[in-house]
Amino acid sequence: MAEAAPLYDTYSRAPLRFERGEGVWLITESGERYLDFGAGVAVTSVGHGNPHVVAALKEQADKVWHLSNIYEIPGQERLAKRLTDATFADKVFFTNSGAEALECAIKTARRYQFSKGHPERFHIITFEGAFHGRTLATIAAGGQEKYLEGFGPKAPGFDQVPFGDIEAVRAAITDATAAILIEPVQGEGGVRPATTEFMKALRRICDENGLLLILDEVQTGVGRTGKLFAHEWSGITPDIMAVAKGIGGGFPLGACLATAEAASGMKAGTHGSTYGGNPLAMAVGSAVLDVILAEGFLEHVRDVALVFRQGLASLKDRYPDVIEDIRGEGLLLGVKAAVPSAELLQAIRAAHLLGVPAGDNVIRLLPPLVVTAEEAREGLARLERAAESIRAAKIKKTA
Repeated sequence: MAEAAPLYDTYSRAPLRFERGEGVWLITESGERYLDFGAGVAVTSVGHGNPHVVAALKEQADKVWHLSNIYEIPGQERLAKRLTDATFADKVFFTNSGAEALECAIKTARRYQFSKGHPERFHIITFEGAFHGRTLATIAAGGQEKYLEGFGPKAPGFDQVPFGDIEAVRAAITDATAAILIEPVQGEGGVRPATTEFMKALRRICDENGLLLILDEVQTGVGRTGKLFAHEWSGITPDIMAVAKGIGGGFPLGACLATAEAASGMKAGTHGSTYGGNPLAMAVGSAVLDVILAEGFLEHVRDVALVFRQGLASLKDRYPDVIEDIRGEGLLLGVKAAVPSAELLQAIRAAHLLGVPAGDNVIRLLPPLVVTAEEAREGLARLERAAESIRAAKIKKTA
């Protein structure tokens, strides 16, 4: 009898074992090179082994790794100042993950209403198809049954409405509503962008009803869509924003950003984290921002995204039997498959290209933001080989 695996059986893993990475490439233990257009699910923002980020990590590793928030941590103050200078926010709380950043955002919104004399206002309006994390609160916020099943009663206080339906949002507001929570582009939900009109309408509704607007920019933030944060495309600002993934470039790091008013209820003792904001994470996060905020970097993301998007549109036109639609913004792109998405994912892996599955039969393509136009074209060539292999298999099956 085979020995049971020592790991939880919670992942259906691909049979690939990577030993090292270089830029947009991952190399297996046997030396095979894969073009990484998954980036650890939009995490490896500045590429594998980025020299500037590696140097910052090594330098800090020789000093101090962990202090706890009992003490002042200068790296937190520096990184928080850079984030507030570059965004709408006045205050930052550092976490280790996106789910923790969302938990902080939810608590910040509820605590704000409580501090204003409205403890009954703790409900948050969320959207069908959303994904906000895997904690008990964030699976309730996401509302997807496949993540809720078997974990007891759904945490109360989350009211779901259809994505993009502004009248449903208005109808869902009650005396108990505290905030609205949305991803500017639903990633896990199938790479579905919210329209500018919808985002502007949400901002107006929050202003009219004394609600806070919370944005989940865990996947869309830190340059992924060609602006520092995706909400900038719609010309609105939130009250609270959750950030993670790309901000650490692969190191566990998240942050909850808020205006001074929205964060006014978060007093000493109301929230905390043992590891959040540790010196190693702060050094890495600041080094990642050095890259992302460098002159011309976001323009580079937009330029390469245009090349990639045009190439994907061409593939859709030439392979309508394999590719049904192209979605997304910047370098957060989704290929809606005309075949089962698992079949397309298997085919692109066979072409040594990596992507990430999503809902609605979509494969996400999320290359590191340092990807060049030439590398984007190489990715397109590999996707074309995958599409050709699927078409050939179909022909052979029907012959």
